Amino acid sequence: MELDPKSPIPLHIQLKDGIQELINEGFYKEKIPSERELMDRYKVSRSTVREAVSHLVREGVLEKVHGKGTFISTKPIEEWLGNLTSTTDTIRKMGMKPDAKLIEHGRVIPPQEIIDTTGFQEAYYIKRIRYADDQPLAIEIQYYPVEIGEQLAKYDIDKGTLFDILEQNLHIKLSEAKQIITSSFLSKGDAELLGLPENTNVLNTERLLMDVDDQLIEYYIASFRADMYSFRINLSKKHT
Repeated sequence: MELDPKSPIPLHIQLKDGIQELINEGFYKEKIPSERELMDRYKVSRSTVREAVSHLVREGVLEKVHGKGTFISTKPIEEWLGNLTSTTDTIRKMGMKPDAKLIEHGRVIPPQEIIDTTGFQEAYYIKRIRYADDQPLAIEIQYYPVEIGEQLAKYDIDKGTLFDILEQNLHIKLSEAKQIITSSFLSKGDAELLGLPENTNVLNTERLLMDVDDQLIEYYIASFRADMYSFRINLSKKHT
């Protein structure tokens, strides 16, 4: 990998992309070289190296361990896209213990963007922290039609699997979901709940969950720790 000082792309971005490529190729398997090694290898300043590494730390690719170096983050939990499954089941399939903690719930007037997406002029709101092996993993927020949410609240919405309650207790037949995955930064409040620095990079997922009658049952928003969670999908080429 060589850096081009004449390129319009800043050096720290070139270095960041280069390190990411070497990680993807398996050249770096556990940790990356020290700041001094990177400075000497690519003939760049300490500030350039630190900016590049900081970008990768914020994106969840690298993790700094005080006194030991900068390590490649492992993501023990992988969600395979294409199947409708709960976070609880995903965590359990990875051999980890799922858990949850209820933060708040009740009837609310949703923000305008939620109203525009769901049509819910009023909704039942549930916010929880999700855990894997007692480690805080994600902030999950769900909006339901009020009548469904109030029925849900009669059960264990603190630690229970809401998918299971919907299907087994409320006898709602779930059918399909539309899901979008993006990247953003944690708010100060959510960062405190997860025990992470403010503006930590997270994976955001938004999902519209429908029943067999094509009625919207749940609008789901979650922020997952990028160092612990990843999404995978199988792709195949169609032959004509």
